[in-house]
Order: sequence, then structure tokens, then C-alpha cells
Amino acid sequence: MGWRAILLALALTAAIGPVPVAAEAIGDATRGLALFEQNCKTCHQIGEGARHSIGPRLNGLFGRRAGSHADFDYSASIRRMGADGLVWSLETLDAYIENPKALVSGTRMNFRGMADATSRADLMAFLRDWSDKPQNIPEAEPTARRSDHDLDPAILGIRGDPEYGAYLSTECITCHQRDGSDQGIPAITGWPEEDFVIAMHAYKRKLRPHPVMQMMAGRLADDEIAALAAWFATLK
Repeated sequence: MGWRAILLALALTAAIGPVPVAAEAIGDATRGLALFEQNCKTCHQIGEGARHSIGPRLNGLFGRRAGSHADFDYSASIRRMGADGLVWSLETLDAYIENPKALVSGTRMNFRGMADATSRADLMAFLRDWSDKPQNIPEAEPTARRSDHDLDPAILGIRGDPEYGAYLSTECITCHQRDGSDQGIPAITGWPEEDFVIAMHAYKRKLRPHPVMQMMAGRLADDEIAALAAWFATLK
């Protein structure tokens, strides 16, 4: 399908109204709000008009490097962890909420931690609502969990040819920017090959509910999907 067909499909989608999509649920965001107010609100603000307080504001938390607000006075430990590459994702934030000092030993955050995994998931579900594009489709880090799948291991075992993938990608990059920038369509550069293949086959099987992607994936053979995955994985 060429770029004109893609644009036509997007126009048809817009004409019939938005397709309901949502990233996989982390937990109960409503309960997460209550947990935030009980455990976090004294020091942190989040939402419209949020400002730094005792702790930094938490808007856009997912995907942000630790200690990266230029206008907040972080502890040296948080700044050091950020310089070492700590980024707030589901995994790292879960560990920090469970026991802040286990992840950042010198943190000034005066919070003993949240032992219950369900409560942490609910709190992160609420925090994600105030992060950038929490409903990206395909779901990608930093806001999405890795999901189980039943894809044939033989398909996952196909070794993709990145040069062939570069050739095939001319239609993909009509919408998905190869430099990773976001033009209203989620970036797919740097995706792990397995994640890419699983996502594309989910569209091909119509498990993921996006009509344009279903059409695109439906036209691709298994080796072509593997080739695209190999090429996009090389992009930074």
C-alpha cells in the first residue's frame, strides 16, 4: 500500500470517528488517585498547573531521566543516578515506590515505601495518566507492560534482513518518523526486534484494533515483518 492509500485510510478513519484504543492497563487509576493523595500529595503535585513543592512535580514522569528538572534542587544521589542513566519506567518506578532507598540510597524522599504490588500498580496507573501519550498504539516503553503472546516460535526465529527492511520501510516512514520524533503517531525506532514482530503479527491477526495498521500488516509476509523489525531496531 502506497502513501496515498495510507493517507486515504487515515482520512476514512477520521471520517468515521476515532477508533477506541488504549494501552494495556497497569492498574486501577481511580484507586491510584486515592493512594497518591494519602501517600504523595504532601510533597508532590501532579495535574493541571502542578508546580514543584517539597518534591518535584510529577507530570510527564514516565520516560523522564531521574533528576532532570533543571529548576528543581534534587539530592546529589538522584542527580548521580540520572547521570548514570536511570529513567523512570514501569520497572524502575515500581522498584522506587516499593523501597526508595533500595534504588537510590541517598534519596531525600521521606517515604518508607509501598510493599503491596497491587497498590503500586494502581498508583502508577494514576501517574501514567499525567505522562506523555499514555495511550500510544503500538504500546511502547515507557508506559506499557510487556505482554504474553502465543506467536509461533518459528516466526520469532526468522532472521530479518535490515537492508531489505530499509527498502520496505518507505511506506512505514510516511507516518512513523525514522528519527524517532513524534508527529502525532508513535515512534517505533529502536524497538527490540521481538517486540516489533509480536506487535505486527497482532495487527495482522486483528488482535490490535487499528484499521490502518491491520491493513499494512496484512500485506506483509513473515520475512518482511522480520526485515522491518531488524531495520527499525538499528535506528537511534
